[in-house]
Amino acid sequence: MSFLSCDGSEYTLQGPAGGDDITGLSAEPAHYQLLSELGRGFNNLSQVNMARHIPTGQLVAVKQTNLDDCTEEELLQLMNEVLLSRLFRHPNLLTSRLVFSSCCQLWVLTPLMAYGSADTLLRTYFPDGMSESLIAYLLYGVLKALEYLHRMGYIHRGVKASHILLSGEGRVYLSGLHSVYSMMREGKRMRTVFDMPHHSPALLPWLSPELLRQDLHGYGVKSDIYSLGIVACELVSGRVPFQDMPPTQMLLQKLRGSHCCLLDVAPFPLGELGGLKVSRSGVDSGIGESVATGSLTHSTTAPPTDRPQSPGPKNHSATLHNLVQLCLQQQPERRPSASELLTHAFFKQVKRHTSDSFLSLMYPAVPLASPEDPPVSSPPTPSCHTPASATADSTEAVWDFS
Repeated sequence: MSFLSCDGSEYTLQGPAGGDDITGLSAEPAHYQLLSELGRGFNNLSQVNMARHIPTGQLVAVKQTNLDDCTEEELLQLMNEVLLSRLFRHPNLLTSRLVFSSCCQLWVLTPLMAYGSADTLLRTYFPDGMSESLIAYLLYGVLKALEYLHRMGYIHRGVKASHILLSGEGRVYLSGLHSVYSMMREGKRMRTVFDMPHHSPALLPWLSPELLRQDLHGYGVKSDIYSLGIVACELVSGRVPFQDMPPTQMLLQKLRGSHCCLLDVAPFPLGELGGLKVSRSGVDSGIGESVATGSLTHSTTAPPTDRPQSPGPKNHSATLHNLVQLCLQQQPERRPSASELLTHAFFKQVKRHTSDSFLSLMYPAVPLASPEDPPVSSPPTPSCHTPASATADSTEAVWDFS
């Protein structure tokens, strides 16, 4: 493929519906000033930076991958992700809008997601979970993206909070296209597939029982619905279900249909929950509980290990309980489709939100600011010229692209 060559080849894509369009920018590395590091991904082979397009001043995210360090399998994954970006057109899917190569480095440009990922928001601003209104807002955007992917005949297979990104204008994006898998074979759509996702150990907590089982029944698009249910639990509590379990125990729990998510109706005694910690908050999900004064890389809350292990559980709405129960059905055929979930009663509140009310949902979170811009309720961002060793702890977790 030409985009994997070292001759500066490039292609551009049409922009998304409604803003965040970067297709008019140039494909010349010298035209971009790299600012702060946002994170790493793709087996730590890719570095993601906030960058400014010098001619226009527009801020973007740049993912750089050294192709010489990639295996043949990893090159194929990069190729798949870039090619899918040419195929998919949906306002809730984060696709690679501008791709070019320079000296065997692949540059992938996307709009800057100023609020980062849902995972970063949890760890920085909402360590005990988000409000149900914000959860509904995020999951509704994810479901719109999944509805589109499933209609196109693809399974995402990587739905998790770190793949849910939020722009400064409040648009929800689903990323992680490197894990997407086609259900089309010889022009026909298959009902089930049998391929195991790459880097599956890191994805184990979110993967469905039927995918992990790896038997002759295979899995289909309803596997993504199960992952969405795990994400809902992740957003509610600030913790990933099953994450602290050994892989074998996690697999057994999933195959048995155990759910340890919404802890106001806990399936296990609180003292036996192990690493799954519940919230300290009450009826609401904790907005305003930890007003952060730092940037996206700093939090004033206590470290997770310093928090109580088993405080009183939250109270959640009946519609949220029902949504999670539907998504985490053991039998995939019993789970609703993405289209059906979009009409669920839990998402009725989404229609009441406007751009202004979105900002109130996000409080106390603040969007990323350029290092040259005055900080918004945060200390100055570390200089992009600081040695990597000095900023590794503060930049590693800003934006998870794995």
